[in-house]
Amino acid sequence: MSLPQLRNYANGRWVAGEGDGEILHNAITGEAIYSASSKGIDFAAMMQYARSKAGPVLRRMTFQERGRMLKALAMYLLERKEKYYTISRYTGATRADSWVDIEGGIGNLFANASLRRQFPNETFYVDGDPAMLSKNGSFIGHHIMVPRRGVAIHINAFNFPVWGMLEKIAVNLLAGVPAIVKPATITSFLTEAVVEDIVASGILPEGALQLICGSARGILDFVENGDVVTFTGSASTGKMLKAHPRLIDEAVPFNMEADSLNCCVLGTDVKPGSAEFDIFIKEVAREITTKAGQKCTAIRRIIVPAQSVEDVQIALGKRLAGTLIGDPSVEGVRMGALAGQSQKKEVLEKIAELSRYQQVVIGDLDNYELHGADKTKGAFLPPVVFYNDDPFIKTACHEIEAFGPVSTIMPYGTLDEAIALSALGKGSLVSSIVTADDNIAREYVLEAASMHGRILVLNSDCAKESTGHGSPMPLLVHGGPGRAGGGEEMGGKRGVLHYLQRTAIQGSPTTISRITNVYQQHGRQHETEVHPFRKYFEELQVGDTVVTAKHTVTETDITNFANVSGDNFYAHMDATSLEGTIFERRVAHGYFVLSKAAGLFVDAKKGPVLLNYGIDEARFTKPVYPGATIGVRLTVKEKVDQEKRSEDDIAKGIVKWLVDVYDETGETVAIATILTMVKKKNQD
Repeated sequence: MSLPQLRNYANGRWVAGEGDGEILHNAITGEAIYSASSKGIDFAAMMQYARSKAGPVLRRMTFQERGRMLKALAMYLLERKEKYYTISRYTGATRADSWVDIEGGIGNLFANASLRRQFPNETFYVDGDPAMLSKNGSFIGHHIMVPRRGVAIHINAFNFPVWGMLEKIAVNLLAGVPAIVKPATITSFLTEAVVEDIVASGILPEGALQLICGSARGILDFVENGDVVTFTGSASTGKMLKAHPRLIDEAVPFNMEADSLNCCVLGTDVKPGSAEFDIFIKEVAREITTKAGQKCTAIRRIIVPAQSVEDVQIALGKRLAGTLIGDPSVEGVRMGALAGQSQKKEVLEKIAELSRYQQVVIGDLDNYELHGADKTKGAFLPPVVFYNDDPFIKTACHEIEAFGPVSTIMPYGTLDEAIALSALGKGSLVSSIVTADDNIAREYVLEAASMHGRILVLNSDCAKESTGHGSPMPLLVHGGPGRAGGGEEMGGKRGVLHYLQRTAIQGSPTTISRITNVYQQHGRQHETEVHPFRKYFEELQVGDTVVTAKHTVTETDITNFANVSGDNFYAHMDATSLEGTIFERRVAHGYFVLSKAAGLFVDAKKGPVLLNYGIDEARFTKPVYPGATIGVRLTVKEKVDQEKRSEDDIAKGIVKWLVDVYDETGETVAIATILTMVKKKNQD
């Protein structure tokens, strides 16, 4: 009986590979369920299709449009999640394991969709502040970031066939770059199911996502400048790919996230019976059993004060003994199978290697109970915990990773020793420390940070809401130094910027304003007969300016403002206390200067301006003494579109205004960016 063959999605159509392909099995029963082949697929054509078909469409979309696209896709997939849970059982995953993979992956789409609010309603991003390159301000520099004109190639691991894809494509799609995804073949049937629905939805532009089920050997031969390659998997494979001559010749970024020997440290302050001790045991046990230990962030090294080793071993053993292993569909089962027999064989080999240097204290490979499954058919293993009595000499536990439910307890004397042991892993994705002492937490974090991509500090204050040691979050960097690959995935805005090309631009403030659509100080301003506050959002143009009438500041102004605000700071109110200060005499409050500026530039009548939204930044650059005459130049600096929250919501946008307050000499005395909410003329 022939097996159903997984398909590849290439060049706008679903295509089966040539030949019989690789046989894929149900991890629980051992039954053959699919075959997968990519033989005959033209990788070069796929890459060119992405660059020429989807690339231009995505680049024409603004960050806001791309973000809304991701949100729509997330909602579409969430409605179909039960289909993915059913298929996920074949990977050996429990419902809880699959939740991390499926809904965690969809959550990445939602999180990145929300990131659009940190970007302009433009196809590009203006990075940082302008650089003044000339004495009089007629020549400046800035940085813009535009989408790379290539394709993101994602080579993913087997353990998270949904999350691994969605957390990566969410970032490149928000940046405006198409992707080709190559999941690990052993669990690619789940990735294929999700991609099938994504394609059917029609939400993404054609060519924005393509899929390879089966081998992608040779794909790097066709990368070009402008492409980006990401890899998640073993360090040995990653190093081999990273050295590909084509990546070097074409200067293609290669982001590597490799499995690492992550650790969890128990603080010396934590005693058995305390809340923190229980948190530690629960966290370690969860990381050993979740996904049957098949997580790149799993705890492989349990670093414990020497006096607490026995207590930890007993408590951890009891907790793990209560973990039911077997078919995830059986009620009460909390730990499923490894992804397949090949994975089980590899883990057993690593356990044998580790056994040469340390002893098993929890777990028995020959004697464990399964529920609803057959040991001879499924890819099951029980939790296995070693004890290493001399981890500075017996260093195999810092070098050999069994990618399954396997970890090692090791003792330490001082916090310095714990930090040194954590560093022997030669770089990891994540470390955690459980302590109620914030001084211990501070010392550990500052000394260990250089060797870990993320550090979780757990105590009773945060444990209830903590996402845990093994959960990377889409708005934080995921990756690590050294053995962990030296790369970064996700990371909020940082992750998106990885797919953009940063370019320095130089020119006059007026020209840079036009290029960036953000007004640059000293650029040309447009005074119009209509006050800007009388204009709707669509009618306002960057550079629109109103020059106000002037006001001469008096001592009465200063006194009245002090009475109203309650700010009686000596520099404003006590002329006898100014000796040794920078002030010559009583000086006006900075906030009075801004308040008076508002009084000068505000058009008081009801109009499109709905409200004051806030102040981004404000500086008081020159003292304003009684007798000084101030005026204001109010200029539209930037426009930020907003979405309607509901059908009844008012269509509106945020306008950023440059408020330049100057005195009778023409010098700026205060400068600020204020925000107003402005109604749109078109309310559809």
